[in-house]
Amino acid sequence: MTIGKALVMKEADNVATAVQNITAGETVDLNLNGRLASVKILDNIPFGHKFAIRDIADGGPVVKYGEIMGKAVKEIKTGQHAHVHNVESCRGRGDKK
Repeated sequence: MTIGKALVMKEADNVATAVQNITAGETVDLNLNGRLASVKILDNIPFGHKFAIRDIADGGPVVKYGEIMGKAVKEIKTGQHAHVHNVESCRGRGDKK
């Protein structure tokens, strides 16, 4: 079990941010608003990247810092890497409102 490898900033978040490289197969413990939760990591997660802490449906919001920062372009399972291959940004885009 790995402690302190990822952070969740707000209770509404559905992704955590890796503060160290995390290897697929590891179990990461997270502090979710004072409650301990464990997530089995399915993909290698590089430092600074996100992973899902609960399932995110295709088209569902990706929430970080309590704010929607993107949408899933396909289903993202708990423990999967959440990045440009499965998340589309909804911020700073002039082509979508």
